[in-house]
Amino acid sequence: MTDKRNNEAVNEHVADSNAVDNLRVFWLKNSKKIAAILGVIVVLGGGYMLYKTFVQKPKIEEALDKSFKAEEYFKKDSFNLALNGDGVNPGFIAISKKYSGTPTGNLANFYAGVCYVKLNQNDKAVSFLKDFKTDSKQIQQRAYKLLGDAYGDMGKGAEALENYKKAAKEFEADQIASADALFSAAYLAQHVLNKKEEAIGLYKELKEKYPRTQPGFDADKYLAQLGVYNVN
Repeated sequence: MTDKRNNEAVNEHVADSNAVDNLRVFWLKNSKKIAAILGVIVVLGGGYMLYKTFVQKPKIEEALDKSFKAEEYFKKDSFNLALNGDGVNPGFIAISKKYSGTPTGNLANFYAGVCYVKLNQNDKAVSFLKDFKTDSKQIQQRAYKLLGDAYGDMGKGAEALENYKKAAKEFEADQIASADALFSAAYLAQHVLNKKEEAIGLYKELKEKYPRTQPGFDADKYLAQLGVYNVN
């Protein structure tokens, strides 16, 4: 038994030695390539950290500072100044371009879109709102609803319907906003696009999901207009 154990130990030692030798041979053959790859990784990693520290972070902070006045004008309903600036402070148009890639630059697209909707310049509103994306479901829901309104005013019913439905599904926890978007989709399908079956489906969904909202309560009336009665 002792001899067997000794033999096993010797075999393991030999195997380990062979593995070390193989690793040494591999390193001698490929050391330059490996060192080059590691060097690139270090440079890229270090460069990324330098970029974040000395370029991206100051740009984010500068964007926040520059957007302050535009937001003030927006709150005062001074939409032209909010969009174009006052000659000293930039507006949302300039901010969205100069600080693209930052959260503030992205949010400037939303603000600009809202301003243009308020000014009834829907084609420009669409161009900015389409470029806006956020993880905040409530704000994204609002952007989709505004896109629906803008497309609708431009006579682009199909695009309006698509965005109203997106708004309705984006943040269903907000029942009032979701019901409003769903009603807009149903009404558009019924009265503008003449899509009876789709309108019926949307009104039924509205009644089922949001019965305690005003649009949900009114759904029966519009279903009746479409010849659908006694929907439970």
